[in-house]
Amino acid sequence: MRIGKKIYNDEGVVLLADGVELTVPLIRRLVELDIGYVYIEDEQTEGIVIPELLHEDTRREALQNIRKNFQRLSGTSKIAKGYFHLGKDFTRVMEAILKDVSRQEDSMILLMDMNTADHYLYKHSLNVCVYSLVLGIASGYPEDRLMQLGLGALLHDIGKTQIPQRVLSKPQKLTDDEFRVMKAHAEIGYKILKDEPNIPLLAAHCAFQHHERLNGSGYPRGVQEKEIHEYAQWVALADSYDAMTSHRVYRPAMLPHQAVEVLYAGSGTLYDQKKLELFRDKVAIYPPGLTVKLNTGETGVVSRIHSSTPHRPVIRILSDAEGRNLKAPYEIDLARKLSVIITEVDDADVQPISFQH
Repeated sequence: MRIGKKIYNDEGVVLLADGVELTVPLIRRLVELDIGYVYIEDEQTEGIVIPELLHEDTRREALQNIRKNFQRLSGTSKIAKGYFHLGKDFTRVMEAILKDVSRQEDSMILLMDMNTADHYLYKHSLNVCVYSLVLGIASGYPEDRLMQLGLGALLHDIGKTQIPQRVLSKPQKLTDDEFRVMKAHAEIGYKILKDEPNIPLLAAHCAFQHHERLNGSGYPRGVQEKEIHEYAQWVALADSYDAMTSHRVYRPAMLPHQAVEVLYAGSGTLYDQKKLELFRDKVAIYPPGLTVKLNTGETGVVSRIHSSTPHRPVIRILSDAEGRNLKAPYEIDLARKLSVIITEVDDADVQPISFQH
């Protein structure tokens, strides 16, 4: 098998390029780097393009900035004294990210984790930023509000730079005391950001409130509904979704449709229903490259998605109802064939999990 999509490290540098043959040592190394799954080349799926929301240069610069600044903060024994010029560094990065996301006529939330190795916090921060911007654009926010939302999303977990690594990286469930330490990251993040030059106060509130929930069950203050800023509500959705769909040491990733189902279980209690509906409409719940089975018995791979109906993608049929591989694969557009539905996805490596974030 050969790599079908580049794999990056936490600095945005390419570790494995397209077309590299997967040897046993390489596969072992990918496992060590917590890469849960990869795209591979396949003659039957030739021509299927996996969209990229960010240009490679933008991704690299963003990850390098996150890494540099978060590591500097991690090196302090207390909340950083003085300023690290976060506003200057991240405003420049945000402009590039926003330009990339905005250039697409109708951006969708696409899986971004499976092709990035190493530090979860860095790539999670970038993913949540991109997802939040897609939602902000879909909500009709002007550029100044998108910059505020994007900065808040990019820096929402900056407080984790002050949390002990033994707590952040623990593969087992946290104890009550450890969870209290973990929860402190929201308030710590607010304190780091609130007086930073060129960081909007609303961005600091994203760090403060992204774990608050409508029914008051969140933290750190247990506030409810309108007390939670709408930016923080968007970031909460993006944060929870990315956490569930990212591969971690202590559990495998969920597939998009599974993560959306978990979020929907909290509709009206944890998350705002209207925001959740827009989120659902912008998520590629069956992303390109995913293997699916149809109610006709046929099996295929998602080849394209429709931005207007992401739950009804185009499927390239690879095998018939009897499981026989087709010599000439063909495509079915589920947006037109309304009687055909997806009944199963290829989730052999995805296990049911209880989600705690």
